[in-house]
Amino acid sequence: MKIKKIGFIGTGVMGSSMVRHLQKAGFDVAVYNRTKAKAQPLIDEGMRWCNTPAEAAENVDAVISIVGYPKDVEEVYLGKDGILSAKQGGVVIDMTTSSPTLAKRIYEEAREKGICALDAPVSGGDLGAKNGTLAIMVGGDETAFNMAMPVFEAMGKTINFFGAAGSGQYTKMANQIAIASGMLGVAESLFYAQKMGLDPQKVLETIETGAAGSWSLSNLGRRMLKKDYAPGFYIKHFIKDMRIAIESAEEAGLELPGLQKTKELYDMLSARGMDDNGTQAIIKWYLDK
Repeated sequence: MKIKKIGFIGTGVMGSSMVRHLQKAGFDVAVYNRTKAKAQPLIDEGMRWCNTPAEAAENVDAVISIVGYPKDVEEVYLGKDGILSAKQGGVVIDMTTSSPTLAKRIYEEAREKGICALDAPVSGGDLGAKNGTLAIMVGGDETAFNMAMPVFEAMGKTINFFGAAGSGQYTKMANQIAIASGMLGVAESLFYAQKMGLDPQKVLETIETGAAGSWSLSNLGRRMLKKDYAPGFYIKHFIKDMRIAIESAEEAGLELPGLQKTKELYDMLSARGMDDNGTQAIIKWYLDK
């Protein structure tokens, strides 16, 4: 089956850019968002509005979702007006960073209805979404992955299949674990440079070209120095991701002290009312002490 019509659910910071790339690639896209006002620019650009996730799932070849939390994913797929209550055949693709266990449950319930389900979380933040260069990590059936490849290629650059349902989410957890300790490293490096009387901008421009270089340093480090805490990725969502990673690690009997410490510091920012700041606001933990 060739995918032509897509129902897209979740038009936030990431989703709004992703859906534009799909339209640009020639897909016929309908959209649903819990708050219609956030989808209005897309509606003005010619995308059809749907009143429920179920409506977005009707008469389309594929449904894509990227929402906030596992509870939102569960509601969108398994709720009264959810995707699986209306979808007939085809493929459903959850691109939310969510629970591997929930991804497996959705896969099984979708399969019982003759629907192929993929878990396909992404990495790259708001810039990756805007530029169509997201990394996409996919779990599910490989035949469904191959069928959905043109859809993924419209939104991402690095696209890989990792195995059975839940594998995409496990891969994203590995990604978030790597980012977590790295964010502390970036903040501590720039804070240290400033306190030692150095020009932190010059330090950043120097060390990013060597072994310390990373996406977080080059992109979020610059935002830290500008005191730009606008969300490319919300603190509240990062905390959610770290919680899922910790829970899945504990289920496997693993201890991850770097991840635990990072979540502890972000929890402190959350307690200060900073949930809607971008993850680069971790620098404030150091600056405001």
